[in-house]
Amino acid sequence: MKDEITRVLTMVQEGKLDSEEAGKLIQALKEKDATPARIKGSNYLDKMLKIRVASEEGDNVSVNLPLRLIKVALKTGLSIASTIPESAKYVKDIDVLDVDLILEAIENELSGQIVDVNSSKGEKVSVVIE
Repeated sequence: MKDEITRVLTMVQEGKLDSEEAGKLIQALKEKDATPARIKGSNYLDKMLKIRVASEEGDNVSVNLPLRLIKVALKTGLSIASTIPESAKYVKDIDVLDVDLILEAIENELSGQIVDVNSSKGEKVSVVIE
């Protein structure tokens, strides 16, 4: 984009464009450059957080949650929890849970497997963003 803006400014210096036309062209270039970022972000939020738990006894749990839902729920839940007096008493480890870290992972578009646990009891837990 810098090269294109430089060309527009050069055309202004050469008298081929006036400042108003140059401003419109530069604005159009900036809008064109910003559009792919918005599309990329919306595609990422269309992904799912997939949680899989399998026990040795054959109990299997499979949960698929849209990232949009997780993002909104975490933001809403955190703001609601902060208004409840002594909320740490009601939810174990609420003061230890770093919701901002989870939100940051979503903001930075983290993808792939983020948790893979195999316990000594034969239980398997997998968390993936796909």
